[in-house]
Amino acid sequence: MDSRFVAFLGIAALLTIIPGADTGLVTKNAITRGRSAAFFTTFGICLGCLCHATASALGLSVVLRESARVYEWVKLVGAGYLVYIGARALWAARKPYAVEHGVVFTGEQRRGVWFSFLEGLFTNLLNPKVAIFYLTFLPQFIAPGENVLRKSLFLAGIHVLMGLVWLCSYAMLLDRMRAILTRPSVRRKLEAFTGAVLVAFGLRLAMERR
Repeated sequence: MDSRFVAFLGIAALLTIIPGADTGLVTKNAITRGRSAAFFTTFGICLGCLCHATASALGLSVVLRESARVYEWVKLVGAGYLVYIGARALWAARKPYAVEHGVVFTGEQRRGVWFSFLEGLFTNLLNPKVAIFYLTFLPQFIAPGENVLRKSLFLAGIHVLMGLVWLCSYAMLLDRMRAILTRPSVRRKLEAFTGAVLVAFGLRLAMERR
């Protein structure tokens, strides 16, 4: 097996399991909306990554790397979106839960799975760091003479698949702990914590330099 490919697998796997904004978003939606919402959040996240990877392979993401103004605008919009999601979770954690037919509901639970999908999608689409990551990371593992577009998409597909498997497995783990996590007192604390984490990631993204 090609040593470049082996190195890519190892580094990509390590980067996949490191917790980040994606993990925080999946955690929040798994706790507040359930397993299906967590899965759809993951699908949106992975589609966002795939869009950035495709744009990078086609050379479209060069605009983000070369234009400081475009990069800053996309970065600030993405950071604002993360802060918005986190702030909404913090606000929801403060509000009393409604009870219908003996079942506790939060405002977040009433949102459909497609809303979760769009959250995951836009969280990544509006993060220029994802585009720069693919633009700078993938070429290191493409040998001279190889078809750059084909190999880039192949490597990106593997990375996205790793993320899909990892986040879906994580969502299933959270679902197994649902009896504990859905207790109102526990859920409120976790919702507040994940909201704070997302706000922190948004602020960090906004303040980071290229």
